Amino acid sequence: MCLFQFTARRLIAQAHCGLKASSSKKQKFCLEMARPSSNMADFREVFAKAKHIAIITGAGVSAESGVPTFRGAGGFWRKWQAQELATPGAFARNPSRVWEFYHYRRELMLSKHPNPAHIAIAECEKRLSKQGRSVVVITQNIDELHRKAGTKHLLEIHGSLFKTRCTSCGNIAANYKSPICPALAGKGAPDPDTEDATIPVEDLPQCEEDGCNGLLRPHVVWFGEALDPGVLTAVEKELDICDLCLVVGTSSVVYPAAMFAPQVSARGVPVAEFNMEPTPATNRFRFHFPGPCGTTLPPALARHETEIIS
Repeated sequence: MCLFQFTARRLIAQAHCGLKASSSKKQKFCLEMARPSSNMADFREVFAKAKHIAIITGAGVSAESGVPTFRGAGGFWRKWQAQELATPGAFARNPSRVWEFYHYRRELMLSKHPNPAHIAIAECEKRLSKQGRSVVVITQNIDELHRKAGTKHLLEIHGSLFKTRCTSCGNIAANYKSPICPALAGKGAPDPDTEDATIPVEDLPQCEEDGCNGLLRPHVVWFGEALDPGVLTAVEKELDICDLCLVVGTSSVVYPAAMFAPQVSARGVPVAEFNMEPTPATNRFRFHFPGPCGTTLPPALARHETEIIS
């Protein structure tokens, strides 16, 4: 049985997006281990030899593109935090308000661009593929900035802002309309004094499959929902074969993503963390590079002098 098989199966049955590590699991993360290295030359030697690189990314990557995280102080849309809107219950109670929130986020993302970290990852993937080496990006982000930067091998474990799922027939479709429906045009302002638009359900985004016309919802994993088993299985396979893992811009406290890199490290694979500050998992890793990902990642993934470019 592969390393991730039991864990992934258990998560499919039990885990829900947004769960944080229990105190006991946090204690395990903080076991005394050798202090991780910040020696870039040593990392570059490991990078030069790696054949299958897995890069796990979180909100910290997109924050440098000006994407709000809706976490911590000031992380509100109107008077709500994301945890109050990104739930099945919130959508059932008030689909108009939830769609306003996601319409705001979709429109905002249309004005955002990949930053140097996104671009460095995409360029690394393209370059190494010509050498018979692989790069996979496993992202918690739903903004598609990795895709916009040119990343091809991408696993979006929390879904995408630019996909919809029908609540009636279940059809999933890419959707880049702006606005996504006429009734949402000009709506979604984040100011706390803004009144809800109270859009009738029949005027919210509707399924375009023949004879359906069901209410669409964003195809994202909400708090309290299980991750897609197919995506988890794909992640499991990639982490089983990787010989280098990077953790970029993630707090390493939200499950199931928080378990990925520590389990890779547990089987002796080098893991490098790129984050503004240490996380509960930092001491489990071989490398830690503090600072903005857009500054630390490009030199880490640049062409190594030993690479042969055809």
